[in-house]
Amino acid sequence: MSHKSMLIWRCRRGMKELDILLRSYLDSRYDSAPVSEQRLFERLLTLQDPDLYNYFTGRDHAEDTDVQALVERIRQRTFD
Repeated sequence: MSHKSMLIWRCRRGMKELDILLRSYLDSRYDSAPVSEQRLFERLLTLQDPDLYNYFTGRDHAEDTDVQALVERIRQRTFD
C-alpha cells in the first residue's frame, strides 16, 4: 500500500463531516504543502474523532498550536 493510499484510508473516520474535511485537504493541498505541514497533517490524523470534531467545529481548541493552526487553515479553505 502506498503512503498516499494509507493517508486516504486514515482520512476515513466515523463521522462523514470529518471524512469530507480531511479528504478535501488531502486531495487539494497535501501534495503541494511543505514537508513540515504534511507531517503535521499526519499527526492530526492520529487524533480521536471527538477531539477532531470539536476542533473543527470550534467547540474546543487543540493545545498544540501548530495543530490548531492547521485545523484553522483546513476550516478556512473548506468554508470560504
